[in-house]
Amino acid sequence: MKNIYLVAALVVSVFLWSCGEDKKESKTPKEEVKIKKTPPQIKEYGFLLNDYEVVRDTIRLGDSFGGIMDANGVTRGEVFRISEKVKDTFNPARIVAGKPYTILKSKDTSATVKAFIYENDRINYTVVDLADSIRAYRAKKPVTIKRKVASGVITSSLSGAMDNEGLSILLADKIADIYRWKIDFFKIQKGDQFKLIYNEKYINDTVYAGVENIEAAVLTHYKNPYYAFEFGKDSVSGFAKYYDEEANSLQSFFLKAPLKFSRISSRYTKRRFHPVQKRWKAHKGTDYAAPTGTPIWSTADGVVIKSSYTRGNGNYVKVRHNDKYTTQYLHMSKRNAKVGQRVKQGDVIGYVGSTGLATGPHVCYRFWVHGRQVDPYKQNLPSSEPLKEELKPDYFLHIDDLRKQLEEIPFKKLPPKIL
Repeated sequence: MKNIYLVAALVVSVFLWSCGEDKKESKTPKEEVKIKKTPPQIKEYGFLLNDYEVVRDTIRLGDSFGGIMDANGVTRGEVFRISEKVKDTFNPARIVAGKPYTILKSKDTSATVKAFIYENDRINYTVVDLADSIRAYRAKKPVTIKRKVASGVITSSLSGAMDNEGLSILLADKIADIYRWKIDFFKIQKGDQFKLIYNEKYINDTVYAGVENIEAAVLTHYKNPYYAFEFGKDSVSGFAKYYDEEANSLQSFFLKAPLKFSRISSRYTKRRFHPVQKRWKAHKGTDYAAPTGTPIWSTADGVVIKSSYTRGNGNYVKVRHNDKYTTQYLHMSKRNAKVGQRVKQGDVIGYVGSTGLATGPHVCYRFWVHGRQVDPYKQNLPSSEPLKEELKPDYFLHIDDLRKQLEEIPFKKLPPKIL
């Protein structure tokens, strides 16, 4: 009987052990099936970058096209052949330090260069395609134009107001260009206000690429509103033309000043103590203090009649605009105009310096009317050609909606602590 119990116990133990093994096996997780994800397709410069080994870099000082290509496995003989083939579209000798470039190579062991892409600027680029036959072509990145509105108030300067509103400094340059005939930006004052309707460029809809244009603007200066509406382009320069609410051109025969942002350090006067000669004498010019190297503009179209150096004037340029008006620009660090050269309004004729009898970098701007030196700020200077009568109905129709949109933009006011 005792043996029967032992056999029964042994059978039960074997059964329980086998059941435990089954349970253990059932806990083993099922083998996971791994799905290989396809990498997203990246298309740029008209190429599918996934198909290439991509090398990105920036032109450095001392770099040459031949040196870059040699470092990426292209022989000197091949570089010469490429340069000869593409020189009409891409001049390898004119690559500029700081410009980005991209090289596309084959993914096999040979790593053969298939394309060299040079970025001329943020939007325009040049492709040297070596895939099948050697060729070069220019192209543009996809650009989106976004329309925007803005307003601001001057606390110290126009550029400072842009910064306060989180706007691009490029807008300050655009506004200065539009109003440079009407407003003396050296006299801009705290509390002056502006409203804008403008367009910005974006690469691939996201990367900011600058200001496209300003459609309409109003700038209050000494509480007077100055409107500007874009309408047509200059047939010679291709630049946009701007007119006010009455179809008067904002462009004048003369610019208000011979350079962009600066300050007037000394005005036209019959009696001033000369800082170098240490004596009282007339100052028959207007001094604009600015950093050395600042471009100096011709304030109107004309012909260069003098481009020289004297002990008092330093490097200077003199321009005759017509039988009535002549201007002169003194103390340049470098002249950029020759005698007999025809210049357009806004052309760079030299750069600010401190040559001659000058204590610091500035340009002394002198103005003649019928051979007599006068203060340009006290002259009733002529305006440019007005809008043609037959175009005025279209112009007023064009600005009607723009003016309503400007009125809907609220003016910004000075914060109480700045008032």
